[in-house]
Amino acid sequence: MDGTTELMSISAFARRVGLAPSALRFYDDCRVLQPAWVDGATGYRFYSPAQEARAALLRSLRDAGVPLAEVAVVLDGTEREGREVLERHLEKMRDQTQTAKTAVAVALRSLAPAGSMTEARIGGVELASAVRQVVSAAASDLEHPALGCVLIEIDDGEVRLVATDRYRLSMRVLRSAALDGEPCRLLVHATDLIEFGQWAARVHQVTIQAGPDGTRARSSSESRVLPTVDDQFPAYRDMLSALAPPEYRVIVDRLAFRDAVNSHGNAPFIALSFAGDEVTISLPDHSNAAALPGICHQDLPQRIGFDPAVLAPALEASVGPDVLLEISAVDRPVVVRSADQGSFTTLVMPVALNTSS
Repeated sequence: MDGTTELMSISAFARRVGLAPSALRFYDDCRVLQPAWVDGATGYRFYSPAQEARAALLRSLRDAGVPLAEVAVVLDGTEREGREVLERHLEKMRDQTQTAKTAVAVALRSLAPAGSMTEARIGGVELASAVRQVVSAAASDLEHPALGCVLIEIDDGEVRLVATDRYRLSMRVLRSAALDGEPCRLLVHATDLIEFGQWAARVHQVTIQAGPDGTRARSSSESRVLPTVDDQFPAYRDMLSALAPPEYRVIVDRLAFRDAVNSHGNAPFIALSFAGDEVTISLPDHSNAAALPGICHQDLPQRIGFDPAVLAPALEASVGPDVLLEISAVDRPVVVRSADQGSFTTLVMPVALNTSS
């Protein structure tokens, strides 16, 4: 073959691209990286320098755990197909990583020596603010006692407060000024946490201590018991990881939006739509409409319904002048977060609107 002096043997090419010769033979059999030339007499494979970029990308994809069938799409498909494959794989890896972190955290807790203590130190005002934001999402009925509680997670340098009543979920993440001991999960009844938050607001710093003898909170001058509940809180991380990527986003003045929702407070349902630079809140039959200026990243093709008694508290609990709504579909949970403070997040379930309205 003319120009064979420019080709490399399989061993030389393997050293150049960081792949084993056995891997190159496998990729040849799978037709994802075939040699530039095969000697018909000896069966020896030879590769061209022009194939190095493809081999390097192939190696990177395999190092990232991309299945071979999807590797072929990235290598030989369109740019759009390749991006879709990689984005799906990245999302899958995120889910697997979170699952692994949760499993390892459980295993670590099981290995913790008896009598171990976990401590987290947080600013009192910051902790009180988080309690006020999250506690309104706890359920008030007695049918499911765990839903009347707030979950406090101490893990990975963070303290997370989570509450849900099945129609909404609120979460605030705080960075701990100091953290010692193993990760732990505490369930505190909402009424007890409200009283605790009022106390925390009056002190400079709060240290939460959780151990086999119970949970206490102390400041520089006093110590108090933090009553906990022995129950199973919903798997909120699974709920968050199952959220579809948002298709529609809108930023609107939080207080004006809250007031518009509250003006329909006696109605069982309200309808929300946005297009261009305007957000419209109305009753399902289009009456009592209020239009607010907003930043709509993409028009919502159909209206979305809410229970104002559920949406209004989510807006009230948010902070900052603006609120961001992230919507994947009109029948999927909507993420409501402060536009400039991502550490507080609320999920609100929409309601079905009468399609004839």
